[in-house]
Amino acid sequence: MDRIAVLIPCYNESSTIKKVVTDFKAALPEAVIYVYDNNSTDGTAEIAKDAGAVVRHEHMQGKGNVIRRMFREIDALCYIMTDGDDTYPAEYAPEMAGLVLEKNVDMVVGDRLSSTYYKENKRAFHGIGNSMVRKAINLLFKNDIKDIMTGYRAFSYEFVKTFPVLSKGFEIETEMSIHAVDKNMYIENVVVDYRDRPEGSVSKLNTYSDGLKVLRTITRLYRNYRPLGYFGMIAFLLFLIATIFFIPILIKFWDTGLVPNYPTLIVCGFTVIAAIQSLFTGLMLKTIHQKKRQDFELSLIRAGSDKKRLLESEGEEKK
Repeated sequence: MDRIAVLIPCYNESSTIKKVVTDFKAALPEAVIYVYDNNSTDGTAEIAKDAGAVVRHEHMQGKGNVIRRMFREIDALCYIMTDGDDTYPAEYAPEMAGLVLEKNVDMVVGDRLSSTYYKENKRAFHGIGNSMVRKAINLLFKNDIKDIMTGYRAFSYEFVKTFPVLSKGFEIETEMSIHAVDKNMYIENVVVDYRDRPEGSVSKLNTYSDGLKVLRTITRLYRNYRPLGYFGMIAFLLFLIATIFFIPILIKFWDTGLVPNYPTLIVCGFTVIAAIQSLFTGLMLKTIHQKKRQDFELSLIRAGSDKKRLLESEGEEKK
């Protein structure tokens, strides 16, 4: 088991990967630097290997797929995740690792938005999109994560080994953040400087298509993690629509004693039934989710036991 593992997912980062590996080796001399190449065609893997990184490959395209492979294969007391585009300074890594190793923090978020992101980032709408996603998640999930979309994070062993990676692409950061909040994990924010990609380095993130994927991920996770809130909102909207159409019928009935719009009345009745069904769906799924949270606590205990066994076996081997 490594004490600190630096995880760098890469796709065509030949112009920057050498500097990233070198910088993190200097900032964290005791760390093992892992570069996972995701079908690069520009020699990224060879450059990373020459720079001293342990290079492995993930052939399923997408950042989420790469991180799933990393989390499965690597055992470490602390994981530092960063990008291979040299946008995150390595000098913050020791502080982030210290929070995991010394304070038992489960996820440390490298907060770009509170420092230089808006000044350095040259891509249109990225800043607006980051702010909107952060505000939406903080509102829906009632947390205070400062930067939802950052690729600079530190994790504990327990987080990595109990996090079910479902996303395939860049929406993985959103999934990590919501998972940590939902499972009541210890989260800290560290303000980090951000620098835009150097000339010749091209972003793989598409503002619009990947932005829509992130929004779909938020909706999906809100439905899964807050089912009563999700289906409760649907129930409220259905009941509100039924009420709006029912009130004129009720007024006419009071005035004339007649119900001239039977089809509308029938539709209102079915809409109210649908609202009640949605509400009870939310209540049932909330109970199921609560049971899953209890099971997750047991998986955390098992992960802690596995870590202890790994450390003990390594201690015996050294003897």
